[in-house]
Amino acid sequence: MKIVSVVGARPQFVKLAPIHKAAKSAGVEHVIVHTGQHYDPLLSDVFFEDLGIGAPDVHLGVGSGSHGVQTGSMLAALDAVFEEHRPDWVLVYGDTNSTVAAALSAVKMHIPVAHLEAGLRSFNRRMPEEHNRVMTDHAADLLLAPTQVAVEHLAVEGLAERTVLVGDVMTDVLYEVRDEVGSRPSALLEELGLEAGSFYIATIHRAENTDDPARLREVSGALGGLDKPVVLLAHPRVIAKAAEHGIDLAQGSLVPHAPLAYPELIAAALASAGVVTDSGGLQKEAFLLRVPCTTVRTETEWVETIELGWNVLANSADEIAAGVTRPRPADTEVAPYGDGNAAERVISVLQAQGPAESR
Repeated sequence: MKIVSVVGARPQFVKLAPIHKAAKSAGVEHVIVHTGQHYDPLLSDVFFEDLGIGAPDVHLGVGSGSHGVQTGSMLAALDAVFEEHRPDWVLVYGDTNSTVAAALSAVKMHIPVAHLEAGLRSFNRRMPEEHNRVMTDHAADLLLAPTQVAVEHLAVEGLAERTVLVGDVMTDVLYEVRDEVGSRPSALLEELGLEAGSFYIATIHRAENTDDPARLREVSGALGGLDKPVVLLAHPRVIAKAAEHGIDLAQGSLVPHAPLAYPELIAAALASAGVVTDSGGLQKEAFLLRVPCTTVRTETEWVETIELGWNVLANSADEIAAGVTRPRPADTEVAPYGDGNAAERVISVLQAQGPAESR
C-alpha cells in the first residue's frame, strides 16, 4: 500500500510524525509532500528534523500569497505529483490551504482521500480554516475523527458512514516528546534567565488578531500588561505587521522571541505558568501537559479543554488578564483526545480498506 501525505504548516508536521512512524512500522510506503505553505526554515525544516521525519520526498515551494493564489498554485503542482505516485490514499491534515488543495486535486483524479482531524468545527464562517475543514470533510472518502464531539458534528452533516473515531495523533507525539524533554532543563529558560513558573508562553498569529493594526495593538498591549514576563514566540509575519504599524512587541512584560522547535516549545510550555495563544494546536497541547491556557479567540474547536476548565476564551485586555491569572484548574484524568495510539489506528483503518484497485 502507498499513502501520500500532504502537509504545509507547523501543526501538520507534528501530526505527520507519528503517522510516518506508524506507516514505516506497518510496512506501508509513505510519501511526504511538503507544499511550502510555511517556508521559513524555523517553521518547517527544523520541525522535520526534530520530529525524526526526515526530508520530504517532494517540496513544492509554494510560499506565501493570498488564499486564492496559494491554493491555486498548490492545485496546479499537486496534480502532477499525484499522477506520478498514484497512491492508494492521499492523507490530508487539519484545516489549511494545503489541506483543501490536496483534497480537491485528489478527488478530481479519483484518488481516495482520508482527512485526519475531521469533524472539528468552530462554527465561525469568517475563519478561512472553517471553510477549509468543512469542504475537505465533504470531499473526502474517509473521515478520521479525533474526538467523539467531532464524530457527532460529522453525523449532523450526514457524514456518519464515512467517519471513524481514531483519537488525536497530536496526543501521540506530544506524550512522546513530553517524556523526552521532561527530564532536562528548557534551553529557553537558560537563554532568558527565567525560572520555572515565573513566565508565560504566548503565540498570536491568526488573521483576526494580527491583520487589523488596532486589534494587534490591543492584544500586544494586553500581553504587555500581564503580571509576569510573557515570552511571545512571534512568527516573522507578525513581526513584520507590528513593525509596519509601529507596534512595540517588547512593551511592558512582553519578551519577543523567534519560534521554537517543537521539543523546545513543549519544554518551555511545561516550565511556564500558563499559555496564551490563538493556536488550535497549542490549546490542546497545553491541556495535555496540564498547563493552564487562555485562548485569544471568541470560540474554539477544542471544546473539551473549556469544559474541563483548562482553557478559557478571552477577547478584551481585561478578559485576557483575568484568564491568565485565574486559579489553577482542578486536576483531571479525563482523556478526550485518546491514549497516544491514534496513528497506529489510522494506518490500520487505511490498510483495512485495501489498496485502491480492490475497492
